[in-house]
Amino acid sequence: MPKKKKIPDLHYLYEASVQGVGTDLDFAVRIYKKKNGGKPNDVREDFCGTAALACDWVKRSPQHRAWGVDFDRPTLDWGLAHNVSQLGPETGELNLLCADVLKVETPPVDLVMALNFSYCVFKTRDLLRTYFKQVRRALKKDGLFIIDIYGGTEAAGTKLEPRKVEAFTATDGTKVPAFKYIWDQAEYNVIDHHITNYIHFKLPGTGKIEKAFTYDWRLWTLPELQELLTEAGFKSAEIYLHDWTKEGESDDIYRRRTRYENALGWVAYVVGIK
Repeated sequence: MPKKKKIPDLHYLYEASVQGVGTDLDFAVRIYKKKNGGKPNDVREDFCGTAALACDWVKRSPQHRAWGVDFDRPTLDWGLAHNVSQLGPETGELNLLCADVLKVETPPVDLVMALNFSYCVFKTRDLLRTYFKQVRRALKKDGLFIIDIYGGTEAAGTKLEPRKVEAFTATDGTKVPAFKYIWDQAEYNVIDHHITNYIHFKLPGTGKIEKAFTYDWRLWTLPELQELLTEAGFKSAEIYLHDWTKEGESDDIYRRRTRYENALGWVAYVVGIK
């Protein structure tokens, strides 16, 4: 029998499938410059996981500083071994904190970013408002808080969404073969918007990796997020959404919106302005 191939570490697969840290940071810098006229310097990445975004930020300039916050020690350790260890001498300052985002204390920053819908782990208005208040205290006077959220007619239900990810070489030199990423919306409760989602992977020669990652969330709506941000003390909360290509795909250009026609699926940035 042919020998099964060794499965690449799941964190490589996650980063390639889910994260687009360069796009996220480019958006954050663009909006910050538009609001404040200058460039941000200090960034905090909440729910940072492997700290891919924080690492990308300090790579951009030796003057940049970043703080990554996550309470999962093994994931932070993986980030230290495979992402932070690849940073060269001409990078900025990076600090990783194993801590609860509801309690952590960091120096004031220009930007706090909590992406990949991670804050949806907070399922009540009181808990999410508490988190938003904590973030506001961590921002400088002109600071911005950036989160993302997904929605659309297919978000309120169950579905399987497979997508092929091309082969690549990670920053630490690890070669990862092409694989299939599968987003699985397994459960959706219309009463309270509590959801259970999974990420599965399918790799050649190794088969399917079931439930590689599990998410037990509340799917918050755009007006709820705006209301909770202002209740937490933010001056305002703006929504940025993309347009569509002729093929019906996102054009990945996010503009401020006050009206938007619903679609099968969309992803938005929500920007809290202190």
